[in-house]
Amino acid sequence: MSITASGARRAGSAGTSQKKGGRAAQGKQRAAALSQPSLEHRILLTATLCLLAFGAVMVYSASSATSLLQGQGNGSAYLIKFVLYGALGLVAMRWLARDGVAKVQSITAPLLVVSFVLVLAVHIPHVGVSVNGARRWIGPGSLQFQPSELLKLALVLYAATLLARRPQRVHDLRALTKPLLIVVGAACLLVATEPDLGTAMVIAFTIAALLITAGMPLGKLGLLAGITLALVFLYALARPYARARLTSFMDPWAHASGSGFQAVQGQIAIGSGGMFGVGPGQSVQKIFYLPEAPTDFIFAVIAEELGAVGVCALLFLYGLIAYAGLRAAKLARSLYSALIAVGVTAMIVSQALLNVFAVLGLAPLTGVTLPFVSYGSSSLIVMLAAMGLLLNVAAGGTAHVRAVAPSRTRAGDARGREPARWSRERSAEEDRDRRGRDRRARGAGARGGGRATG
Repeated sequence: MSITASGARRAGSAGTSQKKGGRAAQGKQRAAALSQPSLEHRILLTATLCLLAFGAVMVYSASSATSLLQGQGNGSAYLIKFVLYGALGLVAMRWLARDGVAKVQSITAPLLVVSFVLVLAVHIPHVGVSVNGARRWIGPGSLQFQPSELLKLALVLYAATLLARRPQRVHDLRALTKPLLIVVGAACLLVATEPDLGTAMVIAFTIAALLITAGMPLGKLGLLAGITLALVFLYALARPYARARLTSFMDPWAHASGSGFQAVQGQIAIGSGGMFGVGPGQSVQKIFYLPEAPTDFIFAVIAEELGAVGVCALLFLYGLIAYAGLRAAKLARSLYSALIAVGVTAMIVSQALLNVFAVLGLAPLTGVTLPFVSYGSSSLIVMLAAMGLLLNVAAGGTAHVRAVAPSRTRAGDARGREPARWSRERSAEEDRDRRGRDRRARGAGARGGGRATG
């Protein structure tokens, strides 16, 4: 009897150990499934790295011939700088992709102040660096920096903080003007007077996307858009530089030897590419015809060498960023994270479309670069840092902004329930995602257990 009882105890102990081991294995598998990056995270990272690789090849192709003909080394100077600045940007992207949304919340205000100070410094004689009639840079030699690029990202973080703190602001233009619209208007004015109308337009498009995400009624948004367009038109009439750009956009071939020269050469390059292009490195327009071929007009070089197929591949990658960025915003865990995701996505996509439309002749030439593809130290580093924030949101990173109590009116109370509704919707989506991941983990554990048993 004692021997039988002892054997039973040993069998029971072995069974308990097997159960504990099975639960531990399932827990490890579940943790591994939860730690895997989301689909949106993988899409964003893949598209960004593909654009960077594509940009390195095209920057070398667009710059090597003119550098060699001008006796400036072996033609790889632009490529080396692109790789170096891209490496710095990747370090910033990696750092912010871990916990960037929580980190930038505390430095948003200092970052905005520093950005404004640097943009103001650009306007000071002998401090700001003037190139081709535009004073947009600061710093010596190859270390020049464009403060307006940093200002774009700072404004996204500032607007996201304000709108997440009091989402009901978007229903009252008077309440929205003082903390947000005045700051954004001052930033656009400073940038436009450099002159850099393209960056000012990107800022305006990005802030409009944030206001739509926060729930601004379309009527009020249309009123703001109308006021903005009227101010842009008045600015174009008052500034000869902007007026010349607008006139050449209407009919570039009538000003082919003057203000329309850039647009005409870009259209010739695009038309020469056809469906499949003239071949990598075989562009003719990049040799002293296209101005700023490695930066503003790199899209024309892509169209000439790779044709419509290369253009479609490029636009497809930006489409992936737009899709995954908006999906990440939809699945974000807080309103603040969602607004950052929308702001960064809108900033990247609007700048890319503005560059493409300008080269195609569908928009005035504005001098903005093609994100992740064009050569430009400031743009490349800031855009990669912004992508790090977007990757952090896609990976589930979040930071909650302290909400301000809404007004006691009935409408204010109704609008004040919007953050709570957002939290409930996000919680429901998180629960569904968690259950789905648990089911996949259990299925993987069952299949693993079956194979081990067999």
